[in-house]
Amino acid sequence: MKQFRHSFDRFFLISFLLTGFLFQSSFAQPVVGLDNWFNRETNAKTGQPFHYLWTDTEWSGYSRWGEIFTSMEAKITTIEKPLAPVLKNIDVYIIVDPDTTTESKTPNYIMPDDIKAIKKWVKKGGALAVLANDAPNCEFTHLNRLMKNFGMQFNHVTLHPVTGTEFEMGASAVFEDHPVFKGVSKIYIKEVSDINLSRNARSLLTENGKVLIAETSYGKGYVFAIGDPWIYNEYIDHDRLPSGFENRKAAENLSGFLLGKVPPSRKLSGP
Repeated sequence: MKQFRHSFDRFFLISFLLTGFLFQSSFAQPVVGLDNWFNRETNAKTGQPFHYLWTDTEWSGYSRWGEIFTSMEAKITTIEKPLAPVLKNIDVYIIVDPDTTTESKTPNYIMPDDIKAIKKWVKKGGALAVLANDAPNCEFTHLNRLMKNFGMQFNHVTLHPVTGTEFEMGASAVFEDHPVFKGVSKIYIKEVSDINLSRNARSLLTENGKVLIAETSYGKGYVFAIGDPWIYNEYIDHDRLPSGFENRKAAENLSGFLLGKVPPSRKLSGP
């Protein structure tokens, strides 16, 4: 009887540990990778990387957006060249404002091998967010070679020009019914390029016939696009913006939405 009980207890313990392992694995921590290859600016005074980075705590950075992701139990990391083995270890990939020659002496353009790797990664279930910029501040030629695969093309224009503190010039308040805009009445987008859509891509924000925010599905994955870096530190909270703007709420919604796009198969595999 004691031998039977010992065997039963051992079986129960192994089953318990195995169940716990599977439960923990099924909720593996999602990983959000932010590009620092196509956007690779350095501060002229310090020589340090800056501009739209997790580590940049100035107005030019994404440190506050990173904090939103980590508050949602995600891990944030910085991505250099998007090689397939690198992309395999992330669930959300964010590309922001690829460099022009005025921003970097030798820009890392989005090349065919990059496009191939990114397409394959999205198709397998990755969530890609592309935040471009307006006409003079973003390298569109190579970026659009990537985006055409998802039915999107950024236009070389500047919409929503804002003079000084006339913040209402950058206001948007009419949205599609979408989780990104749930509970959001007004957002601020300063100097943005619009997007031409084809295939299955659809608009999330259109003004005067111009698409400012779009999305699409690709294979098992998802692509979100806006023609502006949008939710960097300067304009995510109310350091400068009047209280009526809800960029932080939109940023929280977007972050949760992107994390929710990670398919169970990727969560099971873990980072």
